[in-house]
Formats: sequence, structure tokens, C-alpha cells
Amino acid sequence: LLMEPTEFLQSLKHGINFDDMPPRHVRDESLPHAPVRVLNFTPAQRKLALKNALRYIPEKVHDQLIPEFLEELDLYGHIYMYRFLPTYPMKAYPLECYPAQLTEAKCIQLMIQNNLDPSVAQYPQELITYGGNGAVFSNWAQYHLVMYYLSIMNEHQTLPMYSGHPLGLFPSSPDSARVVITNGMMIPNYSTKENLEKFYGLGVTMYGQMTAGSYCYIGPQGIVHGTVLTIMNAGRKYLGLNTLKGKVFVSSGLGGMSGAQPKACDILGCISVVAEINPDAAHKRHSQGWVKQLSDNLEELIEMIKKARDNEESTSIAYIGNIVDLWERLAKEDELLVELGSDQTSCHNPFNGGYYPVDVTFEEANRLMVEDIPRFKELVQESLRRQIDAINILTERGMRFWDYGNSFLLEASRANADVFTDDQLSFKYPSYVEDIMGDIFSLGFGPFRWVCTSGKEKDLQITDEIAADICEELAEQCIPENEQQYRDNHLWITKAGENKLVVGSQARILYSDAEGRAQIALAFNKLVREGKLSSPVVISRDHHDVSGTDSPYRETSNITDGSKFTADMAVQNFCGLAMRGASWVALHNGGGTGWGEAINGGFGLVLGILLIA
Repeated sequence: LLMEPTEFLQSLKHGINFDDMPPRHVRDESLPHAPVRVLNFTPAQRKLALKNALRYIPEKVHDQLIPEFLEELDLYGHIYMYRFLPTYPMKAYPLECYPAQLTEAKCIQLMIQNNLDPSVAQYPQELITYGGNGAVFSNWAQYHLVMYYLSIMNEHQTLPMYSGHPLGLFPSSPDSARVVITNGMMIPNYSTKENLEKFYGLGVTMYGQMTAGSYCYIGPQGIVHGTVLTIMNAGRKYLGLNTLKGKVFVSSGLGGMSGAQPKACDILGCISVVAEINPDAAHKRHSQGWVKQLSDNLEELIEMIKKARDNEESTSIAYIGNIVDLWERLAKEDELLVELGSDQTSCHNPFNGGYYPVDVTFEEANRLMVEDIPRFKELVQESLRRQIDAINILTERGMRFWDYGNSFLLEASRANADVFTDDQLSFKYPSYVEDIMGDIFSLGFGPFRWVCTSGKEKDLQITDEIAADICEELAEQCIPENEQQYRDNHLWITKAGENKLVVGSQARILYSDAEGRAQIALAFNKLVREGKLSSPVVISRDHHDVSGTDSPYRETSNITDGSKFTADMAVQNFCGLAMRGASWVALHNGGGTGWGEAINGGFGLVLGILLIA
């Protein structure tokens, strides 16, 4: 495009021009695309899905769009409305480029576009940000309509978002949240994976993951820091080590969240080996500098591991292949080559692209999950059993393994894998929250993040320096139990710039408690007010945070009062955020553990508007 962003982003305030519709858009096959969803709709359900899609479309163009909408439904299992894909480059632009009247609305537009940036999103043309099915919207008409509403909104209006569907602008007050989001809310007895597929196909619900549907994703950096803390503290707890130099961590997945693993290990100075079945995903992370080496040959890989161990060399290796093959090969080796292990496949969605079975190619697996679902499920569960068998062999020899909160052990148990203790009452391996991160959460520390809406690297550097100073000060003043957390985060933030963590918006994350977050936010607000930062700062957090999520197999797995299957905490958190000044709030069904397995909430808050003394 020859136009400046300020020019082409003006289109956001007009929505779709149905008097001069864009030509039919062909999917960009150079980009990764979401797996085909198998619906098996009745004729009546197919008609209803079409009717729901057409509610965004004036009747005068129905005859033109009905054939292509039905074609998308039949070919892909969902009506994405590819015709309305934006023609401008999708990314987070400097805040001043956006056409909205309100600063908060401009910030939300920026955050939405960041979630859909092809360098950030897993399946950008299907509006999927991460996790295989974590959606920003259900279709592109919703995107355009939301951007239109945000552009014309005033401070006495709020936009409710109903699983991707914008309900319109409603009267509110200047202190109210500008956007209130719910994703995937279900009557409890109907919150099943089968109903997710059915109702998503109908266009009436959506899986927002955690920060996809709440417009707060900041690329893989968001999980890098948590992964650094997890692996660092696993080394301290399981190996009795404060350094992981020469130690090997093995896992799987190089997607939106799992892609953080090799980068985290590079920061820690250890050796990571991460399997990724999709060559495009592996090459994407390699080109971004998030993994150093690639190999698709197991014997070559074993030699690379041995060399790195012998030289105590810090490196990250992506194995382009199936994780089961990797674990089984490591189990056959006489020498124990791995000290720490986990898994970050999207096992919350195992039969629709979240987990790929061994002994079939990537392409064949994609075909089977559509054309022979029973066979595909059988292959997935056999692969889970084999993976657990290999992991069991290695843990018996001294490796330590944990579940990464992705429902890996849950799905393995459903496949009748050997994952239970002798009494059959609990899993052999702990959840990372339960055994590692729970100790940190119990101190009130969790993922606090911010975005410099100017898009300027210099602004991010300034915020890094301020956050580092505050962490250092608090480490000197805090209670003894908190000192290590502040010092770990001080080290993280001082090294963040050189570790080149930014993908997409100029964003940062660190772990802090309430006192640290408040001090950092006040300092940022003051910097904007004084003109030392050139644009407002958005603060947010992962929903995976202290009090943000009720999830019995992850965040609340170690709650001792018997309440781990209740969800009052996350709902109260969402309501409280809305009442205490958040710019937008979100409440979701799902998250990393899967649909029906969690309720979680989050927020965004724009600093630099209200002048806090």
C-alpha cells in the first residue's frame, strides 16, 4: 500500500461498504490455516448457520453471498467470510493512526489488530490467535463491525461482546468499561466439546482461549517469562541447581504459546529440544530467532544433544517431527540425555489439530481428522499411550516431568495411558502450577504486562528501566519470602531488551504482586502525564494469574478447601475489574486446559488518560 496508516485505517470508521463490496477473497495459502472442522450438520442446522451469518449482511446482497458462505461452511466447517479480509497489512500501528474518538477505543483497536497480525497469530485468516482455536472473532464481518463501533463510540457508551458478536453501543458512564466481553458462556450441563463445535459452527459461541478473545495477547513473549520461571524453579526444586548450564529440557510445540519454550531455555542458558510436527511453524520460529537450530533427523539430533551437553553449550533445537518418536528414541539411548521434560501440544483440543499422532505424516493426519474421525481418534490415543510409556522409562531413570496445564495428562488418562499412581487416585506427574508455579502464585505474584501504544522501542526501554528500578527497590523492602521473586524479575527485565522478545506490539511482561503492579502503573501514568512517554500505556495480565482463573487441573488444582471445581473467584474478579475502572473486561469459558475445564477473566486498562496524582 502506498497510503500512510493514518489514511487506510480511516476505513475502520466506515465498516463494510455493501454498495461497493470488495471482490471475493482467495485464502492466502502461504499462511498457515486452521484445521477443517467436521460438523455433520443436518439441513436445518446448515440453514441456521447461514441465517446467523447473514444477520451482518444487508438483504440486497444475500443472493451474491449465500453460495460462498455455504461453500466455506462445507469446505472448512465454519463461515469465516474471507471476502471481507482486510487488504491493508494487519499489525499494531501507532495509536495516533487510529480513527476512534476515545483514547481507550483506539487502544482496543490497536490490541485487536495485534492479535490478528500474521507474525503473531497462529491462523490469522481464520481469526485464531493461538492454542489452535483461540479466536478473536468468529468471522470478518464481526471484526469490521467492532472496529466501526469503537470508532464512533463516546464516553457515555459501552460495547457488549457476545462470543464475538457485537451487540451495539449501549448507554453507560465515563467510568464504565468501554467493552465488556464474554466468550463461550454456557449452561453448565451443556459445556461439552461437542457443543463447542456445534455452536461455533452455528456462529453463536466462540472459544476465546485466555487473551485471544480478550484482545490482550502480546505474542509468545507473554508465555516466555512464565516458562523461564517454571524451568528455573524446576531446576531449583528437582535438581537442586541455581544454574541449568549443560542440562537438557525436552518438550513439544512451537505454536503461539509453546513457541516460547526454546527462547526461555536460551535465556536460562540450558539446552532445549522441542518437537514440532508442522514444518512451517518450526521455520517461523527459527526465522524469528526463537529457536537456534533445526533438525528433522533423529540420529543427527541425538549427536547434537550429546555435543551440546559435553560442551555445556546453550542452544535450542527444533526437531521437525513427532514428539512420540523423539521420546521413544531418547528412551532407547543408554545414556540419560534429558533432565527435565514436559509437553505443550494443544491437548485441550486433541482431535482437531491440537495433537498429531505418530506414524502418519502431518498431511495424512490433517486428512484423517476430517475424513476418518474414529480412526484419527484411535491413532491419537495410541500415540498418547506410547508417549507416556517412553516418558515413564526416562523418569524411572531420573528425568523429572510435569504437565504444563494443557490437559496432556488428562487426555492421556482418557486414552488409558499409564499415568496414575499405584492407588489410581492421582497422576504420576504434577501440574506445573501445583508443584512449581503455585508457590509463586501463593505469594501473590503473577503475569503483569503492558503495551506502549506509540509503537516506539524507546518508550518500551523507558518502561523497562522504571520497572527494573521498582523491582530492585521492593526487593530491598519486602518480606523475606518475596525477595527472590523480585530479584528474579529484576534480572528478567534488565535482560529483556537484549533477549529481543518483542513480536508484534511494543510489549513487556513480568511477574509482580499487587504492590509492585500498583507502583509500576503509577510510574507509567506519571511518565505519560509528564510527556516522557509519547503515548498512553495499556496494562493487562494473562488470565492465568492470581485469582484470574478457576481451573481444577491447573490454576486451582492445589486448592485445599475442596472448592477447585467452583468458579466464583474468576467471575467475581471479572465483575470487580469492571467496577473498579478497567477500560475493558472479559470472562471466558476454557483457556489452556480446554472448553468446559475452566472459567477465567481478564482486563485492559489504559494509563495516561486519568491524571492520577
